[in-house]
Amino acid sequence: MTRKEQKEMRQKQIIFKSLELFVSKGFSETKVSDIAEALGISVGLLFHYYESKEALYKDLVEMGVQSTKRLEAIKFNDPMEYFLKTTEELFNAAEGQPWVFQMFVLMSQARRCGIPEKIRQLALSVDQVEFSAEIIRHGQENGTIKDGDPMALSFAFWCSIQGVMEQHFITPDIPLPKAEWITDILKKHNRRDDLK
Repeated sequence: MTRKEQKEMRQKQIIFKSLELFVSKGFSETKVSDIAEALGISVGLLFHYYESKEALYKDLVEMGVQSTKRLEAIKFNDPMEYFLKTTEELFNAAEGQPWVFQMFVLMSQARRCGIPEKIRQLALSVDQVEFSAEIIRHGQENGTIKDGDPMALSFAFWCSIQGVMEQHFITPDIPLPKAEWITDILKKHNRRDDLK
């Protein structure tokens, strides 16, 4: 393994261990020494990678922001297809990489008080509800998404996703729901659907 590969591997270890600690203890209660101890490294070595706890937390929030932007880039032909693909991708990624559940918790925490304001504003810079409301409006126009306030429908959808991700982090033995169960919040049903 090259020195560059070793450095990249160590940085990933720091990122994922700090994510775990920030989620379980919170930003304020997590100390740099806690992260270093959990990794079995010195505080000095940790500072070689990150100048402060805030810098490390900011990197994690930036990862969350980038992941959210990737969701916005999902291509779709129909609005319901977008929501189904998005939900499937999130659930599949989370099952293969459990840190995804932790990232949902961290991003939720980062939007609240007790976080340095610049980092909090970074976390608030992504607004899936607003973005998804536009897709919902389009789906209402083409008759695939139920009537109702697009912002309220988007809010219900994303709160469901957030709740599932946070609860699965807490109780990983409970299986994830099917993506269709979540997207049914948005789907326009006609009487024939109800008779099936």
